[in-house]
Formats: sequence, structure tokens, C-alpha cells
Amino acid sequence: MKRNIFKQRVKFLPLLLFAFISVVACNSAKDIVYMQGSQEIENQVITNYKDIIIKPDDLLSILVSSQQPEAAAPFNLQDIDRYVTATGSRTGNGRVLGYLVDKEGCIEFPVLGRLKVSGLTRKELSNLIKEKLSANDQLKDAVVTVQFQNFHISILGEVLRPNKYSIETDRVSILDAIAMAGDLTIYGRRDSVLILRETDEGRTMLYANLLSKDLINSPVYYLQQNDVVYVKPNNIKAQQSGINQNNNVSVWLSVASLLTTIAVLIWR
Repeated sequence: MKRNIFKQRVKFLPLLLFAFISVVACNSAKDIVYMQGSQEIENQVITNYKDIIIKPDDLLSILVSSQQPEAAAPFNLQDIDRYVTATGSRTGNGRVLGYLVDKEGCIEFPVLGRLKVSGLTRKELSNLIKEKLSANDQLKDAVVTVQFQNFHISILGEVLRPNKYSIETDRVSILDAIAMAGDLTIYGRRDSVLILRETDEGRTMLYANLLSKDLINSPVYYLQQNDVVYVKPNNIKAQQSGINQNNNVSVWLSVASLLTTIAVLIWR
């Protein structure tokens, strides 16, 4: 009779295992799925993006062009790699030097002198230079192109490829940054990603919840130059920090606990 009871209880073993795996899988999904609860949207107005403003220590590329290249030449920096050879010919790679914004937020611009650029967007600085050139009758048809040369963000912590990344566009989101770093590891906390940002007022620490559907409306969804993104480890990684990766004790303890529980249920 005991043998029959044992056989009947053993039949429940697969069900117990399935239930256990289902619970673990559901809890894991809630911890790793981005923007949970999102619904399909169409033509949503973007209200949390602001143009990148120029700050001290930014390195700017400013090119002035015109229908008369000779007239625009005095307003462009010369390439340090370009020099005159003994035969009088010019050589070089055409690399353009940058303007470093000083602590007062100014640059020294050829002919025009010292310009206050901090707090302006690229477009605003371009218009400022064109207005000054036109007002002084120096260049009426100037086309001024302003670019950031040192726009980068740093991504640290529980990502596959932590590094400092150069950005070629002004608009970069936190999801773009995570994609560049190869996504978060399974040990990364997705509910509390730290963004360290420096502004004219000082240093600010902000947080983003990647699990929330409101992420796209967050004020830190779009990053700024020199932002540092840090992904904190979750509790599992913290508990394993002192354990050799090749000897994952916590996993074996969990398996042993599960088997003990199942054995007690069968024999009780």
C-alpha cells in the first residue's frame, strides 16, 4: 500500500517542477522586460527633448564657407598637419582644428575675437557668427556649420561592453546608449539606472527605470554630452561578488533546497 501511495505522489513531481519553473520565469520576466505595460501609440508629440547646449570644455568644429572661398578662409582655423613643402606645394589631411570653450564659456574666433558661446545651441551659435560677419560687411553669404567634436557618453557597470562612446548626433537616448554597450547583463538592475550629469549649476544624479512604460517621457530619456550612465548590479550579483564564478554556490543551494522540499512533500 505504501508503494502505491509513493507512486501516486511521484506523479505530482512533474507538476511541482512545472509550477516552480513557471513562478521563477514570471518573476524573472518582470525584472528584465523593458517598458512593461506599453501600448501601441501613434504620432506621439515629443516634449522631453531639448537641443544640446554648448558648455565649458566642449570642443567645437566651426566651418565658415562662402561662394568665394578666399573670402571665407580668414575665418577658419588652419590645419596643423598642413604645411608648405620646399617646392611650395601644400600637403596635409584637411583635418579641422576645434575651438575649446573655456571656463567662462567663451572661444577665440578668428577676426571676430572673443565670443560668448556657453548656453547657446549649435544653431544659435551659427546664426550669431553669420550676423556678426554680415554686420561688419566681412562676409554677406556666409554658411556657418557648427559641430561638437567631443560629444561622448560613458557607460559603466552591468553592461556587456562598458566604455566611453563618441556620439555623432545631438539626439541620443538612454536606450541608444544601452544598445551601444551591448545591452545590460542579466545581473543589471533595470529599475534604477543612474545618470550622472554636470550642468552649469553643478553635478546632478538622476535615475531611469527601464522597466516602466513612462521611460520615454522621462527627463533623462535623452542624454547630454559627457553624461555617465551606471547600471548597478542586482541582489544576486551582489551576493555572488565574493564567490568564484566557476563555483556558483547559490545556484546549487537553490537546487538542493528545491529537491529537499519536493522530497518532504512526497514522503509526508
